[in-house]
Amino acid sequence: MNILITGVGGPSPKSVSRSLKFHSKLKDIRLFGTDSNKYAYGLYDKSLYKKTFLVPRVDHPDYWKVFYDIIRENNIEYAIILPELEVIEWSKISETQGLPCKVLLPDHAFTNAVYSKAKMTDLLRDSDLVPRSYVLKKDLSNLDEITNNLGYPFWIRSSSGSMGLGSLKIDSKETLKNWLLINPNVEEFFASDFLPGRNLACKMLYWNGKLVRAACGERVYYIMSKVAPSGITGNTSFGRLLNDELVFNRAKRAMDSLFEKVGAKKHGFYTVDLKEDNDGLPYVTEVNIRHVAFSICFTIGGMNFAEDTIRLLMDDPSYDKSFRLHQFAENDLIFLRDVDSEPLVLKESQLF
Repeated sequence: MNILITGVGGPSPKSVSRSLKFHSKLKDIRLFGTDSNKYAYGLYDKSLYKKTFLVPRVDHPDYWKVFYDIIRENNIEYAIILPELEVIEWSKISETQGLPCKVLLPDHAFTNAVYSKAKMTDLLRDSDLVPRSYVLKKDLSNLDEITNNLGYPFWIRSSSGSMGLGSLKIDSKETLKNWLLINPNVEEFFASDFLPGRNLACKMLYWNGKLVRAACGERVYYIMSKVAPSGITGNTSFGRLLNDELVFNRAKRAMDSLFEKVGAKKHGFYTVDLKEDNDGLPYVTEVNIRHVAFSICFTIGGMNFAEDTIRLLMDDPSYDKSFRLHQFAENDLIFLRDVDSEPLVLKESQLF
């Protein structure tokens, strides 16, 4: 079984690849990897990949020719696409030209609707599922409107992208001006209510119009958090695996509404990020159209979304497509992650 994983220089592809290679029940797996950065560690990781390829960036005119050649010459049957810009491009091509291998992808309209946090939030603005939010103009001409509604402190971040790009708790106009000055490459900032509670995630696997699997977790601390003023780097160092129906129900309501408003089919894999207010009510802050870096922690905890994705793509007759919100065997499971190591999953009561 030949499976292509894209963007293997990042932590999310490593997480998915390890889930398939070392933790799945699938037989005779051969993984192939691609990345556009010649310094990407994954391109040289022979323990994971049978063969890897340096490829053009997704916006390069030769991108598709190179990928079609790789897929044809290596008999690739399935692919898991991980960088979000590649997910968007593959979903577009899947609807216009078709793809040379099987891939689980969202509708292209849906990728465009949720890639921007501003667009996603605007679609849910009439619900109680998202925090109050505003696009912040670079000239700060609407700052008074924002502070009149949100007050200080409020939270800002880039309206697109991952890894907590541009995120910071803003407690004054001076702090905001300085933050904009040192982040000139962020095209659009997004200001929202500051939510002090838990940082949560709900992973959701959809197949042909229905939700098949879901599971919840919490991000607590981040790898190399000291290098980011917000403390958020996008890579969780310590988190929890949760049995939390409220988190799931809020995420599901948001996804149901988004699918309906966009007119898109319920199909694809998503990681819905949520943050709690002072009263413990979670609000949706982001919808990732892919696996994220701590997916393997769910795998070790008993919910292997990468394996389930491949089993759906291969039309495994033994796979039960009836919905299951995964319940972890223990109620106090936590995970610990480091930069270069396999994550550890253990009981929180085992911590020193």
